[in-house]
Amino acid sequence: MADFGEGSRRWWILAAMSGVLGLIVLDETVVGVALPTMRQDLGMSQVAAHWAVNAYLLTFTCFVAIGGRLGDDYGHRDVFVAGIAIFGLASLAAGSAPGGDWLIAARAAQGIGAAVIFPSSWAMMTATFPPEQRGTAFGIQTTVGGIFMATGPLIGGFFSQSISWRWIFWVNLPVVAVIAVVVMLVWKPSLDAGRRAAAGGFDAAGLVTLIAGLVALVIALMEGSGWGWDAPLTLALLGGGVFLLALFTVMELRRADPLIELGLLRNATFTGGTLVFFMFQFNKIVVFVFVPLYLQDVLHRSPVVAGLAVMIAVLPTLVTSLASGRLTDRYGSRWPLLAGLVLNGLAVVFLGFATVLDSYALIVAPLFVWGAMLPFLAVPSRRALMGAAAKALQSQASGVNLTIQMLGGTIGMALCGTLYATTGSFRLVFLVTGAVVLATILVAWPLIERPNRCR
Repeated sequence: MADFGEGSRRWWILAAMSGVLGLIVLDETVVGVALPTMRQDLGMSQVAAHWAVNAYLLTFTCFVAIGGRLGDDYGHRDVFVAGIAIFGLASLAAGSAPGGDWLIAARAAQGIGAAVIFPSSWAMMTATFPPEQRGTAFGIQTTVGGIFMATGPLIGGFFSQSISWRWIFWVNLPVVAVIAVVVMLVWKPSLDAGRRAAAGGFDAAGLVTLIAGLVALVIALMEGSGWGWDAPLTLALLGGGVFLLALFTVMELRRADPLIELGLLRNATFTGGTLVFFMFQFNKIVVFVFVPLYLQDVLHRSPVVAGLAVMIAVLPTLVTSLASGRLTDRYGSRWPLLAGLVLNGLAVVFLGFATVLDSYALIVAPLFVWGAMLPFLAVPSRRALMGAAAKALQSQASGVNLTIQMLGGTIGMALCGTLYATTGSFRLVFLVTGAVVLATILVAWPLIERPNRCR
């Protein structure tokens, strides 16, 4: 085995974890641009094509809560390598899909792999870097993730137009292989020491209830327009999903060692920040999926040109991420967040009205503002909610926040996919999404860092 010094070991781990974050966000953004080509090639319906996006989000949402727990119980290196193997094999299967059902199943498996990888990667970064270097390390990782997110739509457009959409999945394979080798060589098992005691046993009942509730609810929302909203199966799944999620909430609040520490939501600031992240993912996934669809299906632009528009939307985040952090440190979370919510929401509303004129330039302009404001949603909210959680609950706070954030993307894709399938209106999809962002001002913003809040 190669001999790595402590300093170089840390930076190899940082490189591997940055690559992992890049892959995860890439698979959120790369599929939207390729979706029309995939749909045509595999003979998929509109709803089935949307399942190719939502299957990934749904399984990510269901399993992310246990990713960190598995790392704590069995060692982060072993769990991480298992997760990245699942992700790699699922990517191979997705790229080789002979039909829509195969593709959807492979995307679901990708989501499980990502859910296992993501929390372990954060834990491994925290264990590797001392406190005085963590800010720099996480900043570098986030910047790399932003670059992958920005280039994802263009990569998806290039492969779809020039080679084959299948390469948007196959390109993951060499990256996965390199990351796995790096982690196996440089991770020190001693960093897992003392992290394997599970105090109350694994919450299997909670996990099963969560998965059953989410799957029932999302299937009903995705398929309701085709089955009929008053159809017995639709109503049964809707009612069953809501009941199971309510039951899950009660179970978790009563359990001493819950799968998800929902008791944190009793804190007003934590709840407000988490609601913003729910909306953040709702908003982001709708734009990443439906803007490329609109540009290709209505304006008849090529996949590369459609991908370029979404990339232009994301590029400003590489600059505004730093600006939002500095303003948040100076003025607190409330006012930067308010500015971000207002401008981001109005940009999506303008995007909806711009579809009336069928102009590429009028689509790109609000997208630029929309993307520039994304860090003003994420950075102040993250600072507020993590600051509201006790130090002993920081890990649980991240798990709750990430689960609810991914749920926002799952619900957003389900609702807007159904809305588009029912009405055929991109304008309505964007107007509803903009309204969700602006409504968050009324619901969540008053809770953020409000005076005399309870900690």
